Amino acid sequence: MDASLIVFNILNPPVLFFFLGMTAVFVKSDLEIPPPAPKLLSLYLLFAIGFKGGVELMKSGITQEILLTLLAAVLMACFVPIYTFFILKLKLDIYDAAAIAATYGSISAVTFITASAFLTELGIAFDGYMVAALALMESPAIIVGLILVNLFTVEQEKPREIVWPEVLRDAFLNSSVFLLVGSVLIGFLTGEHGWKVLEPFTQGLFYGVLTFFLLDMGLVAAKRIKDLQKTGFFLISFAILIPILNAAIGLLIAKFLGISQGDALLFAVLCASASYIAVPAAMRLTVPEANPSLYVSTALAVTFPFNIIVGIPLYLYGINLFWR
Repeated sequence: MDASLIVFNILNPPVLFFFLGMTAVFVKSDLEIPPPAPKLLSLYLLFAIGFKGGVELMKSGITQEILLTLLAAVLMACFVPIYTFFILKLKLDIYDAAAIAATYGSISAVTFITASAFLTELGIAFDGYMVAALALMESPAIIVGLILVNLFTVEQEKPREIVWPEVLRDAFLNSSVFLLVGSVLIGFLTGEHGWKVLEPFTQGLFYGVLTFFLLDMGLVAAKRIKDLQKTGFFLISFAILIPILNAAIGLLIAKFLGISQGDALLFAVLCASASYIAVPAAMRLTVPEANPSLYVSTALAVTFPFNIIVGIPLYLYGINLFWR
């Protein structure tokens, strides 16, 4: 692998500020981001990337290639939690296995946004419709995870009762999905005119907000590392190897579909990332038996840093090999 890609990625300001946040925790600095701010920053990032994606989707139109890519994204969001569940069940109970599997079947929007910024820095083109794949991949994993719990729970006397209307509402109408889908739709409807109106806000502030948000992510990830000390080698290995495997599957699908290198990287990143917000929130409500320190820590303290530091350039290297 070309180490220069990793060095280039690490030396990007957003990634360096992620390291700064982690360092602050390790040296016991009192640096902290007030609680309301990270939520606002994450909403801004979802709005900006969704709006831009909608504008780009309007320009390109909805083609057969786009529809096949979106279908492949949904299938991956269903397939990943199923096969990872059986791997996790070798060492964990049904509840923890299902919660972690659902987490890895879903996506990390910030990892996707960081990959988009990486491609922009390298001057590699990508299409806005991949934001639609981002929006579609978050919810199916939650549903698959709950189905797995229902199928494999051995509570014959007291069957688990899941209020599916509430589950579906939380899965498809949670704040991140709702804002992302809404922003894509508004970007699609307003097109180039809407982009010119909002460009100073959606483009000019974007990298600054991403950098500040990753600073907060560094703080949170470093604090979560302590939770992983109890999990042992199995989950830490899982949190690194499964993203690589999922990215490889994603690249093979992208190659088969014939999509561009930039879009292939984003598709691989979506397949490789893990949710640390939407799915954990749903699992806490619907599968309270699962241990949050396991499914949150693996996604946030291992997979997220791995992807934004090493994974993104690693997957691009794989693309350079596959697309020769």
